[in-house]
Amino acid sequence: MSVYNLVCYFAAVAVFIAFINYKFGNMQTSIAITTGAVVMSLVIILLGQHDFMSISTAATTLVEEIDFKKFLLQGMLGFLLFAGGLEIKLEHMREQKWEIILLALLATLASTFIIGAAFYGVCLLIALPVPFIYCLLFGALISPTDPIAVLAIVKALHAPRQIATQIEGESLFNDGFGLVIFVTIFGIAFGDEVPTIASVSLLFFQEAIGGILFGLLLGGVFHRLIKATDDAPMELLLTFLIPTSGYALAETLAVSGPLAMVVAGILIGNLTRDQGFSETGKFSLTNFWSLIEEFLNGILFLLIGLAMLTFTFHKEDWLLMAIAIPLVLMGRYLSVKLCYLGFQCVRSYNPMSVKILTWGGLRGGLALAMALSVPAGIMILPDKEIDLREILLVMTYAVVLFSIIIQGSTIVPMINKAKQLQ
Repeated sequence: MSVYNLVCYFAAVAVFIAFINYKFGNMQTSIAITTGAVVMSLVIILLGQHDFMSISTAATTLVEEIDFKKFLLQGMLGFLLFAGGLEIKLEHMREQKWEIILLALLATLASTFIIGAAFYGVCLLIALPVPFIYCLLFGALISPTDPIAVLAIVKALHAPRQIATQIEGESLFNDGFGLVIFVTIFGIAFGDEVPTIASVSLLFFQEAIGGILFGLLLGGVFHRLIKATDDAPMELLLTFLIPTSGYALAETLAVSGPLAMVVAGILIGNLTRDQGFSETGKFSLTNFWSLIEEFLNGILFLLIGLAMLTFTFHKEDWLLMAIAIPLVLMGRYLSVKLCYLGFQCVRSYNPMSVKILTWGGLRGGLALAMALSVPAGIMILPDKEIDLREILLVMTYAVVLFSIIIQGSTIVPMINKAKQLQ
């Protein structure tokens, strides 16, 4: 079956789950789709264990036909980040610029080392021979909050503006720095050359700074093009070129496509929306990109839930999955708290800020994509055929599911309390 047909069928399943939730449930759509996909995966796995192997094998084969990593990073990611950037209010980000920068940089770095060190300590306690560098690798891939998951779930809950701006801004901008950390540790773990301060700095400037500058250039070019027309369909078509050809060009130039899409989206959503679009175009812009965002989010969260079918689980994995969740929450809390110790010296904040930023720091498809890039065959427990990739994948998957389903569905009381305290 072609990838196109598979995407069509997956989209149909995602929309069908969303429709059932709309009629009979009250869950946020992304949470409902992920939960529905997990239930489907569990049913298929159980059927496979009770002499229905053909059904289980067929379902697993279908999911494996889509390369999740490429499908996300080279397909839908540009659309989702651009759509998210469109809805960010620039004046709100200006008010919180230092908080966003420090959360995206310092909190991500601190979380990487806190989680990595804690994971290594746990491995020593349970006699699991995972080298420290691989523990740091897990910390690097799981520390950046996922902008897709955050924007899909948290922004719909209408948190107090200060908190919402911090968590949305951090998730949109920490990808560039998180990627540098991950690539650096990945290079140390698997590369032939040990990264130096110069090479890491060059990578950061090329990916992160280059992505931001390219996003400004891209947004500026399309701002002028959109201003040059009063035809609403043409205005929307021009915006469509940014996450397609613009994202592809960013990859060709070896700069951060995700950061470029965020920056271009913010520019188009704030400057061009007011100065460049016709009245019909302004109205259509939000509806057009909201529809694309909902459609692609549905497919993505369905694939996250169905990814369970492609994993090989050993009994040792369940212990690691249970360990991963509190480890990541601890790393997130301590890294955010560290930043707030500095923030509170300058201004006052909502008393619920640290708790909401901790519980609302969701992980999603990006963490899974990074875990999938770890090479297979590096045996940790050779006698049980458990390799490093399996360990990192199942731990990442546990954190992703917990953050989307549990954290995403239980953050409402925190936000309501924060509204009362503001």
